[in-house]
Amino acid sequence: MLLCISNYNTKLMKRFSLLLLVLLWSFTGFAQTKDSISHFSGSVNVTNNGISLVPTFSLGKPAAIFLLSVGKGRLSFEPDMRFALEGKPWSFIFWWRYKAVQSGKFRLTVGAHPAVNFRTYRLPVNGDSTDVTVARRFLAGELAPNYLLSKNVSIGLYYLFAIGFDINTPKYGHFITVNSNISNIGLPGKLKLRFNPQFYYLKQDKRDGFYFTSAFTISKNNFPFSVSSIINKTLSGNILGSKDFVWNVSLIYSFNKNYVRHQ
Repeated sequence: MLLCISNYNTKLMKRFSLLLLVLLWSFTGFAQTKDSISHFSGSVNVTNNGISLVPTFSLGKPAAIFLLSVGKGRLSFEPDMRFALEGKPWSFIFWWRYKAVQSGKFRLTVGAHPAVNFRTYRLPVNGDSTDVTVARRFLAGELAPNYLLSKNVSIGLYYLFAIGFDINTPKYGHFITVNSNISNIGLPGKLKLRFNPQFYYLKQDKRDGFYFTSAFTISKNNFPFSVSSIINKTLSGNILGSKDFVWNVSLIYSFNKNYVRHQ
């Protein structure tokens, strides 16, 4: 039975790898068709510790994160693909996002995604043991209002609601943040600092907790590489798998291409 599960998940991983290749090929094709999209951007992130979308959870080892965004007008498709550096898939998130309000200083983005999270279990088989990778399915939606206090300072809220479909996953999840974004802080050598402090509340079924997290990014104008760090501290709670303190350091390569349609 376990061998059947292992073989099934191996086939599933191969299917997701094929899907990844198809998506990357499709994005390249879209990017070459100026009438199809208005922007194509993304980043490649290599880190000593992969940290999840909910930052109290981490992979606990080096990871590579691929973020892409392709869209036209207010609608965009933004896949988020994460792997351990050893090559094993960690999670695939396929975001659809829509900029519902873009007037004055107020912004509102809504989004939804299907997602798959991979977990490897070491299980006994006939007196020996084998690694079994299990794919766990989720569906989520988000609401992100944001208000610009100035050109470089904004405050906002973020709400993510998730549904888990498989055994040993939370059936319902609520992730609510109060956040801010402070950017373009001048540093020596024409470098810029951006940091994003936030407090958040996490509830998974009957368990919950309160947390503080912040991301720090050092970059330079017209230079594709940047360095980033995330810290996360548990303030209180009883969420399973939550860690008291999480941190990482990342090297990020970013690209961005905007298209103007000629009449």
